[in-house]
This record gives sequence, structure tokens and C-alpha cells, in this order.
Amino acid sequence: MRDFRDAKAMAQTLREALAAKSIPLTHSDSLELIARLFGQRDWNTLAARIQAAGPPSTPPQAADSITAEPPPPAARQEIAVDAVVLDHYAGFYQLNDRAVFTVMPDEHHLVMQLTGQRSVRFFAESVTEFFARIVDAQVSFVVGPDGQATSLVLHQNGSDIPMARIDAATAGKIADQTAERVKNQSASPGTEAALHRLIDGIASGNPNYNEMSPALAAATRKQMPWLQPLADLGTIQLIRFLGVGEQGEDVYSVRQANGAAHWRIALDDKGIISTAWVSPGP
Repeated sequence: MRDFRDAKAMAQTLREALAAKSIPLTHSDSLELIARLFGQRDWNTLAARIQAAGPPSTPPQAADSITAEPPPPAARQEIAVDAVVLDHYAGFYQLNDRAVFTVMPDEHHLVMQLTGQRSVRFFAESVTEFFARIVDAQVSFVVGPDGQATSLVLHQNGSDIPMARIDAATAGKIADQTAERVKNQSASPGTEAALHRLIDGIASGNPNYNEMSPALAAATRKQMPWLQPLADLGTIQLIRFLGVGEQGEDVYSVRQANGAAHWRIALDDKGIISTAWVSPGP
């Protein structure tokens, strides 16, 4: 769940998104715009608040995305891995019932892509461990006796996210179902009520972790000290469905007494919250 401490990353994401649509935006203008979205007079005011507040938050649904964050400070050493080994890792790995992690060989590297996200090139630092340079993410492969990968673990934002390997038919079925949800743009039953309970729980300082997946619950517990700005928004006045995101998650605009935010939320087949993401919004 992002908050004001993530303002610089949000500004970068905004610039990249607009650039993809051939809409130029300077670094300075993007910072000023994000500051206004958080209700601050200018970037200097927001920057002072960020400095006083401490470290930024970590998105609790890190398992659901690879985001463009600065690379880790420790330099990683790339090694050469035989192309046959890379071929053993190629395939599909299931994140959840809406998203698939696709791994493809590319010369001496691997290109990996999560449903709804851009592809990212990963480099080998051991026979089974790979790292990205443009995002702070690493992947470890679990291999069987024949050298074929049986699963992988995505390491990002302090989380270790296991994903089992699936066949192409299963991956295609998940992709088709997600594409159908995106096409229909209809809210999934239960997401609005679950979102209301989630926001109320965070505001009270006592969210119901039993309604969250283990990964989301762990990340939310870690972030609770940094989620005070959400509590400061006050009681919920209106929740409005905006559409379905590229990973099949429902997107809502939530207006509260002292501000508003955009939320992305998804439930698994048991009605448990598997994804939750918040960003500033009108």
C-alpha cells in the first residue's frame, strides 16, 4: 500500500506512463503534481514531510507486480550460464488465479514478465539465481533431478514469493480468464465490501488479517506504523467502482472525510484478499 513516502517513485511512474503515450512531463513538473495529489502546497513541503516521517512503505502486494524501483546498492556480479540451462527454466509459473509469471530465454539472459506488467531482463549470478538491473528484484529457480525448473521464488521488497510451474494450457486458461475480466470491466462480487472492511481496519489500527492472504497479511503488519496517512483521511463517504486492472483486479475510487484515494483489490477463490494497493487520487 503506497503512501506519501513513495512520492518519488510515483512521480517516476507517472512520467513513464505519460511518455508511453507521447505526453512529455519534466521531472520537476511530475514531482509538483504528485505533491498536489497529496494535498501539499509544493514539492518542497512534501519533501520535508517525507524526511521527517522516515523510510518509505513497501507495497503489501509485492507478489503481484515488479515495479520500477532503484537497484539495490550492493553490486551483483553476472556470470555466464549455458543456454541449455536457461532453456530448462523457460515456461510459465503461477502467481495466483489471475496472473502468470512468464520466463523466456534471450541469448545469455532470461526475460521475465508478469501478467499486466512490462518485461524485465534478468542476469545470472549463479546457475539458479538471477537478478534484474532496472528493478530491485531477484529470482531463484528450484530444479528437479533432470535440471528442469519445478518452481521459482521471486525476491522483492523484502518478500519471498514462491510460484509453481504450470503448463502452457493452464497458463493460457488463466490469461483468457483475466482478459475476459478486463474486457467485461465488471466488479467481482465481494470486493467493495472487503475493501470497506480493509480500510476501516487499517484506520482503527486493527485490520482483520484473517481476511488476507499470508503474503498480504505479513506485508500489512510490516507497514502498519507507516499507514497513518490513511487513517488521517477519516471515515469513508463513498466507494465508486472505476474498472478492472490489467491483472484482473478491481479498481475503486474511495472518498473519505479528509481526502480520497484509488484502491486496487482482488479476492482469491475463497474470498480472501490476495491483492491490495493504494495510491492518491481524486
